[in-house]
Amino acid sequence: MEYVIGVDLGTSGTKTVLFDRNGQTVAASTVEYPLYQPFNGWAEQEPEDWVNAAFTTIRDVLEKSQVNPADIAGLSLSGQMHGLVLVDDQGKALGRSIIWCDNRTIESCEEFTRLVGGREELIRISANPALTGFTAGKVLWTREHLPEVWAKARRIQLPKDYVRLRLTGEYFMEMSDASGTNLLDVPHRCWSKEIAERTGIPMSLLPPLLESCDVAGTISAEAAKLTGLCEGMPVIAGAGDNMAAAIGTGVVEKGKAFTTIGTSGVVFAHSDTVQIDPQGRVHTFCAAVPGCYTVMSASLAAGLSLKWCRDRFFQAEIQVAEEMGTDSYVLMNKEADKSPIGANRLIYLPYLMGERSPLLDPEARGAFIGLSAMHTRQDIVRSVMEGVMYSQWQNLNVLRGMHVAPETMLACGGGAKSPFWRQMMADMYNMPVATLQNTEGPALGAAILAGVGAKLYPDIPTACHQLLKVSEPVLPNAERHAKYEKFFDLYQKLYPALKDSYHELANID
Repeated sequence: MEYVIGVDLGTSGTKTVLFDRNGQTVAASTVEYPLYQPFNGWAEQEPEDWVNAAFTTIRDVLEKSQVNPADIAGLSLSGQMHGLVLVDDQGKALGRSIIWCDNRTIESCEEFTRLVGGREELIRISANPALTGFTAGKVLWTREHLPEVWAKARRIQLPKDYVRLRLTGEYFMEMSDASGTNLLDVPHRCWSKEIAERTGIPMSLLPPLLESCDVAGTISAEAAKLTGLCEGMPVIAGAGDNMAAAIGTGVVEKGKAFTTIGTSGVVFAHSDTVQIDPQGRVHTFCAAVPGCYTVMSASLAAGLSLKWCRDRFFQAEIQVAEEMGTDSYVLMNKEADKSPIGANRLIYLPYLMGERSPLLDPEARGAFIGLSAMHTRQDIVRSVMEGVMYSQWQNLNVLRGMHVAPETMLACGGGAKSPFWRQMMADMYNMPVATLQNTEGPALGAAILAGVGAKLYPDIPTACHQLLKVSEPVLPNAERHAKYEKFFDLYQKLYPALKDSYHELANID
């Protein structure tokens, strides 16, 4: 039997899964690490934490499975997108990475847009506006505020690419993740010399580009000692987390889409051709499928909103869940189900980290609208879940306007494990919502890329058809959809009404 490994480098931790060639999970391991927020709106992580987590979990799955490392055909990685890792001439990270949910770069993004030639010009080249989450703004911010770090920088890497560098010693970036830097000519799948020259970012900082299923090197002697893998084993380029999740859910052909409720929320559709929203409300990226593209939204605090709610209001459930050996979120779902649709007229705006899609406003902040003395914890948790889903519904409507939305939605991420949340999704979207029997998502997508790169499968769509099985979908309820629609219509009016207040609040000294 041959095996493949998928390493999923997330925001809260890294999960490594060993699969057999039939896509069955053999062993899995997760290591968590901290997120640093030294100032309001900042978000950083230590690249060495990612490396240690990846190496530890690889060793762990080998020990758990007792699989002969010589039988592992290849490894690939999925990773959180947009994080900036600057490395020196020895290939070591120059301090913490500014990650995807950091909002310090508002002025840097404005300057970047001006240097490129304006918003429309930037969207023409990179298919996306300059957003605080994207990498280019972080590059300009570092150049201005940390000149001593900038002077030592020799390469730009994204989070998973840095881990892969430590596995192989080879510098690369692949198309799907590079799409989120604002430095890639997305329609032509190459670095943009125009953007680099206009912004003064040296092309020498940008590593060679690969497609996601290309071989990006082999396990080095040092990495073999630290992981237990065989020296010389192929390491495949991999993909950004959402593009890997698309493979892990079979969204690799026209007419397919998924919604992820993870730390962030994503509505993601596959396209065979470039489809660009002129307003930049959703992102157009290169797909992990060579030559194809994706349209995706990104709301910054989806599962993060529920985690915030849990940590602030549901400490008792956390303790009870530990005693029962269950998940605290399961208990929270039961509480939410006690509150009616609309949470007794309580609406939550999920902008804890500012908001990307569809608002493009880093200064937006979370809010409860309609809060009164009658509201209970059940209402609060339900309103949080509904607010997160209203955001996804709003983004789905943008995709519908671009004619890339499906008739059936696949659900993935932590939220997909919740029957309550899946039913809410089906009712709001007014379409069937299915899941996969294998729920490893990005890790499975990375493993499929490893298998394609190692020649276990002829191509990505063939591998997905062979390995993935979809569950019976949850069907929408028309009566519940009509009830949700009334609150959704109000939800869409709230941000425009509060926008000026958010910006005024941000500018109070």
